[in-house]
Amino acid sequence: MSTSTKQFNLHEDWTVVILGFLIIGISLFIFLPEVPVFKWTNGTDLINNVFEIKNTQTIGLQFLYFISIGTIGTFLVGKSVKNFILGFPIIYFLTIIALIIAGNSEVKALNLEAVIFSLIIGLAIGNFFTLPEWFRAALSTELFVKIGLVLLGTSVIFSDILKAGSLGLIQALIVVLSVWYFAFWLCKKLKVDDELTMMISSAVSICGVSAAIATSGAIKGDSKKLSYVISIVLVTAIPMMIFMPIIAKYFNFPEEVTGAWLGGSIDTSGAVVASGTLVGETALKISTIVKFSQNVLLGLAAFAISIYWTYTHNNSSETISKPTLKVIWERFPKFVIGFILASILFSFFISPEVRDTVKDNLKNLQGVWFALAFTSIGLETNFKDLLQNNSRTPLFAFLIAQLFNIIITLFIAFLLFNK
Repeated sequence: MSTSTKQFNLHEDWTVVILGFLIIGISLFIFLPEVPVFKWTNGTDLINNVFEIKNTQTIGLQFLYFISIGTIGTFLVGKSVKNFILGFPIIYFLTIIALIIAGNSEVKALNLEAVIFSLIIGLAIGNFFTLPEWFRAALSTELFVKIGLVLLGTSVIFSDILKAGSLGLIQALIVVLSVWYFAFWLCKKLKVDDELTMMISSAVSICGVSAAIATSGAIKGDSKKLSYVISIVLVTAIPMMIFMPIIAKYFNFPEEVTGAWLGGSIDTSGAVVASGTLVGETALKISTIVKFSQNVLLGLAAFAISIYWTYTHNNSSETISKPTLKVIWERFPKFVIGFILASILFSFFISPEVRDTVKDNLKNLQGVWFALAFTSIGLETNFKDLLQNNSRTPLFAFLIAQLFNIIITLFIAFLLFNK
């Protein structure tokens, strides 16, 4: 249980924007945190390179850097700083193991990224061991992944956004509207309850966890149902993240099409980034832009949902606020603003020479934040939740809607991005 006094309780999305630019500012004006070496071929290499004294010191200094930034973020969002300081070393240690595994030359040849091993390690521990509540409360998945996403903006130069942004928005509009309506219709046919129907429809069509949370807030939904939908989103993102890039490579899809397909159909931003990384730099950038195009629609979707819910459930004894422009702003994912500002900063205000100096450093920091996020996702995801008898119908609805999403998004990606 949290024991901290909440002197501040800043919105998490604003917190990650602040932290993202704090990291950027440190890299530009104060110092560049050294990048640890994780590359190795055999046991001798492992000892002489990865576990070499200077490199272990670098890993230790990186730990201090990350726990300091994470502690500030934990304090700003009003969570227990004590729990975070106790739990983060475990998350960091597990993530370092994943980075070491991913650094092996044979693993690299298979094009397997550290986030996959972070996820596997987290899932193995989270599903076979009972984690204490204080530790589960210390997991800051959204904080980690959103900091990484703000930092990702430093590598997406504005000319790339202009080239793919309009197409990404067109795709987002078509996919969100068609997939949301299909999921809604399917849930009604399968007699899924109204709250789960709204959360599933938004999660599968817009942007996964963030959309489910925004929808639950708009309809004042049951937190247990929200937790269930989030579990489905996180678990189904795993095979999609791994196998969609493999399918794209097998059928030799153009990298732009693959990026648009991944960004438009995978429901979590972190998984989109991970899968895009497995394909290549172009796919990563396109997938991120497409995903953010869908994220931009989140506020408008929450606004529309709140209108629908108000007029179809107005017989409830609970008063539901009338939708206003304030609702749109409250539901809008603020970390997208951080991503765009970082992109503008590095596109127009940072010289190419300085950009080249800090590029590798920021990419390393971004990668570690993502790896930490996926370790946390694994630790907090329990497969047993998906196997309960009373959970099968909404699970089937989600999976069928997701299959529809994958097919129609691929079709639209080919229409818009195939040169």
